[in-house]
Amino acid sequence: MSAKGFSVLVVPVLVLVSSALAQVNELSITAGRAFVSTQTVQSTGLPIHFGGEEMVEFNYGRLLKSHKIFGLYGEVPVAIYPRMDLNYRDNMIPKDIGALFITPSVRLNIFSGEGVTPWVSAGGGYGRFREAPLLNWYGPNLGPTGTNTGVIQFGTGLDVWVWHRWGARLEARDFYSGVPALNVDTGRSRQHNYYVGIGVVHRF
Repeated sequence: MSAKGFSVLVVPVLVLVSSALAQVNELSITAGRAFVSTQTVQSTGLPIHFGGEEMVEFNYGRLLKSHKIFGLYGEVPVAIYPRMDLNYRDNMIPKDIGALFITPSVRLNIFSGEGVTPWVSAGGGYGRFREAPLLNWYGPNLGPTGTNTGVIQFGTGLDVWVWHRWGARLEARDFYSGVPALNVDTGRSRQHNYYVGIGVVHRF
């Protein structure tokens, strides 16, 4: 077979394969706010208020299977809030905390491949809290300044594909984790770290 004839056969096959593999991956970045509910110190009955702070989430997703209007994705959300202020009357707790969550998950897209795609997600993985080296008012924090935890993730969102392979993403997630080391007893072993964000998603 001549080189020309071979290319005539190979090129359509490569086009078909590339088309079959196209747009099965997604990358997204969103930014928004993190929220943690007020907790009460058992010994004093006084509340610890968590400031609502900026949070960012990076996400890689891959289409595993599609059926009719549904698409099943594997995804890896990586979410970070660098600093969240803590407010408490006494000088006992860290000045602030930060958090990192990495939660491999499965995501179910409805109307997968269409212009508007709502979805739900669930999974779990690893989290780490950073406790400030300084206390709430003054002085060094002699307690832990790094805490590892398991995390369960639940989320929902909406992707709107506005231009070719680019879209906008609105999402809300709950990273349900252990608690940071606050040097006081709040009677809790788990806490909800809520996130609401908006950003861009790219399909390739």
